[in-house]
Amino acid sequence: MLASTARPLSLWRDVICPKEHGSWSLAGEPIALALLVAPSAPGALLGLALVAGFFARRPLRAVAIERRPERRPAAWRAVGLCVGGAVAALGAAVVLAGANWLMWLVPAALAGAAFAWCDARGAGRAELAELAGATAFALTPIAIAVLGGWTPAAAVALSVVMVGRSAPSVATVRAFIRAAKTGARHDAFPLGASLGALLAATWLATAGWAPRFAAVALGLFALRSLALLVLFRPAWRARTLGMFEAAAGVLFILGLAATWPV
Repeated sequence: MLASTARPLSLWRDVICPKEHGSWSLAGEPIALALLVAPSAPGALLGLALVAGFFARRPLRAVAIERRPERRPAAWRAVGLCVGGAVAALGAAVVLAGANWLMWLVPAALAGAAFAWCDARGAGRAELAELAGATAFALTPIAIAVLGGWTPAAAVALSVVMVGRSAPSVATVRAFIRAAKTGARHDAFPLGASLGALLAATWLATAGWAPRFAAVALGLFALRSLALLVLFRPAWRARTLGMFEAAAGVLFILGLAATWPV
């Protein structure tokens, strides 16, 4: 019998690429929207730094908990690439635009710190952690838009809409999957968060800080939550739901980019 050969370790597949594919949309949507509506060279560099930071999460965790000696060098290499890339891009943004805008990263940094605190304790997939991680990225458009010349108030409105997309979506997906696996229903929070997001977007649209499309879209997301958790409860697999959310997210971002007042 021939001895089986071990699969070669891939730096991207086995060390860097996030296993939670839903996180791609939650991290990428806010950055893409901000760069579409408030483009600038420093903003693009900040976006690059945020993407590098997103990819750093898995190798950083591997460095902290990896028990297989043969994988630790690859984890350290990945950390060097991701963290080095993030620091270089952030530094270049500071060179181009100064450092005053960094204060607008504080809300995202605080939410990111809450996620890191949970993740370091092995609770990276807990509801609080996932909500904190999604919220951290949803708050990054503030700094990107400020770098693009927006007023802070307009930039905050952009992130409020993105939080209204991200947080209720995380809660809805978690409640749907939990109900499918265990039969336990915890629908109040995702439904309440969806309603709160709709009300916030409606107020912003009425005040002229956001397009009416934002209110309409978040209303459709609220109906999505109601349909998944209460009205129809379809027997979707997690992969199917993830593909639906990713497609809906792309349409959401394109619609906002086309209608946002600038």
